[in-house]
Amino acid sequence: MIFDHIGFTVTDFARSRAFFVSALAPLGLDVLAEGDGWAMIGRAADGRLWFGSGAAMAGPVHVGFHAATRGQVRAFHAAALAAGGRDNGAPGPRPQYSPNYYGAFVFDPDGNNIEAVCRAAGE
Repeated sequence: MIFDHIGFTVTDFARSRAFFVSALAPLGLDVLAEGDGWAMIGRAADGRLWFGSGAAMAGPVHVGFHAATRGQVRAFHAAALAAGGRDNGAPGPRPQYSPNYYGAFVFDPDGNNIEAVCRAAGE
């Protein structure tokens, strides 16, 4: 993992917490720490996503999460939509990025582009 954590501000912490917990569960990610108006989601040995309320939003960000399988990409997309996300690219191959790139994109409640990507060949 090349980063320790990525963080950004959200407009409604409770809504964003519910979205990320649901959308990232298929990828094996869960809340590792949280406090009043903030949460950190990830896996103990990997990079983490921090989000919280407070300062004004700096603008939309793009965060891509590793998925071990294409099935996880599809499960992420379905869970994110069920949790209130908006579709920004259905699960599928993206050969323009690399030969085995299989990803899905959703906008979170604040318009951030959240992605799950599997780079393994085949299913």
